[in-house]
Amino acid sequence: MMSDFQVMRRLFTLIKPWWGWMLLGVVLSLLTILANIGLMALSGWFIASMAIAGITGAAINYFTPAALIRAFAIIRTSSRYAERLVTHEATFRLIASLRSWFYDHLEPLAPAVIQNYRSGDLLSRIRADIDTLDNFYLRIIAPVTVAFISSIIIVIFLWQYSQTLALIELFFLVAAGVLLPLLINRWGYSASSRQSKITSELRSAVMDSTQGMSELLINDAAKRHSDSVEKLSEGLLKDQKSLATLNGGSQAMSGLLANLCVLLMLIIAIPMVNSEAIGPASLPMLALFTMASFEAIMPLSLAFQTLPTTLAAARRLFDIVDSKPAVIEPEIPHPLPDSADLVFHSMSLRYPSQETDTLQNINVNIPTGTHIAIVGPSGSGKSSLINALMKFWPVSSGEISYGGVPIEHLDGEELRSQFAVASQHSTLFNSTIKRNLLLANRKATDSELESVCKVAQIHDFIMELPEGYDTWIGEAGHKLSGGQMRRISIARTLLKSAPILILDEPGEGLDSITEKNMLHSIIEHNKQRTLILITHHLSGLDAMDQIVRIEKGNIVSNQDKK
Repeated sequence: MMSDFQVMRRLFTLIKPWWGWMLLGVVLSLLTILANIGLMALSGWFIASMAIAGITGAAINYFTPAALIRAFAIIRTSSRYAERLVTHEATFRLIASLRSWFYDHLEPLAPAVIQNYRSGDLLSRIRADIDTLDNFYLRIIAPVTVAFISSIIIVIFLWQYSQTLALIELFFLVAAGVLLPLLINRWGYSASSRQSKITSELRSAVMDSTQGMSELLINDAAKRHSDSVEKLSEGLLKDQKSLATLNGGSQAMSGLLANLCVLLMLIIAIPMVNSEAIGPASLPMLALFTMASFEAIMPLSLAFQTLPTTLAAARRLFDIVDSKPAVIEPEIPHPLPDSADLVFHSMSLRYPSQETDTLQNINVNIPTGTHIAIVGPSGSGKSSLINALMKFWPVSSGEISYGGVPIEHLDGEELRSQFAVASQHSTLFNSTIKRNLLLANRKATDSELESVCKVAQIHDFIMELPEGYDTWIGEAGHKLSGGQMRRISIARTLLKSAPILILDEPGEGLDSITEKNMLHSIIEHNKQRTLILITHHLSGLDAMDQIVRIEKGNIVSNQDKK
């Protein structure tokens, strides 16, 4: 497990491209703090000086301090506004880059490594954990940097009046800006660290209850699952309440330390006024200066409190990013061959969690343009054959070649671009039918959409809908039946221009007549493409050139009808 220092070092590396924006935000924040301190201190001195001049009748130049007060006020307001713009712009740019960075590392892990994580957990890492990292700049780096620089300037300024006053200020600044935040960090470390994990578990549980409500109700498990969600919610609320109490207490303690500092400095400074070591007008100036100076260190308690949450979120992201993909891509990939011939030569595949091979000694030759059916009962290894072909899992022995080139020498993305795959678990998004179809080919015309939907036997149904292809289908297509979802997924696959078409159980959820008509139409409209049909049905295979039967990971028959 990475230490906090290692996590912070990696975070600094990630945010390095945006240092310009972040540095500008720190400068503007520092300028705001110093302008506010200057405004308060000068106002105290000016009011006291005017009062003394009125009593004594002495002449005073009030134009210069009045102009400086206005200048400080304008600088404070404008720099605060600019600081908000710059820091938020820096944060949004950082979050956007982090999401791209995380996805770039996540994609090579699919599906072999990703399947070990629940979808709600992945969603939490992609959204909540990355959003939490904005604390690293806004609530940690910027406040700590501003507090450190401004504290040095404050102490140097007071040193010009009195070394004693400067040391008093330094002591209380350290107490309120270092010691108190460290205590808050220690007391709230456990609760703060747990927040990311509990939030992820809660999101996963809620997603499970939403997506699997029918299964929960059928198995009479809804109450048990609801109790689990409620327990997680109570744990999260308990931690949030604890952290809120600590935050309130730290703010109160910071205010108390600030007032004690002002009181002690007044006790020291009043005799200095009597001895004429400093002027009478300097007394209120020093009091207001001291009070305003604590604005610089007030955010530090919250910074140290959010640090464990931020580091925990970063650690969860790094845990996935540091995972090794199941298939290692070649450093210098072989160019994609022109031929689309596929050959399985003595290929075996074993998943890490299993002791025996899922596929054993597979030998299949699929020339370009061949229509082949791979049949067998559920669990026989048919889908595993596709996982190996798509480079989702590495083969244990033997090899698979594409166009005469072993696929381990080809780039995975380029190889997968040659396949149009309708898997058993295709995903539909909460959008229109048209937009879901266009995911396969954004440049497809309306006539092309209608054509593939007619092949998939779904066009007539779509046209019966009030909004046709512009009908919204809901989250995961829940407004559609299983068969309708299946056919839309197949239509989307047909829309992709790729030399090899793979259909994994295309007739699932369809009646036999619809399945037969759809398969016949697909074969008729894809005569030039290689077609790999994976099914456990034997009907409708008369038009196939080759039929391979698999049982328990072994080929038991290979019928070549050419």
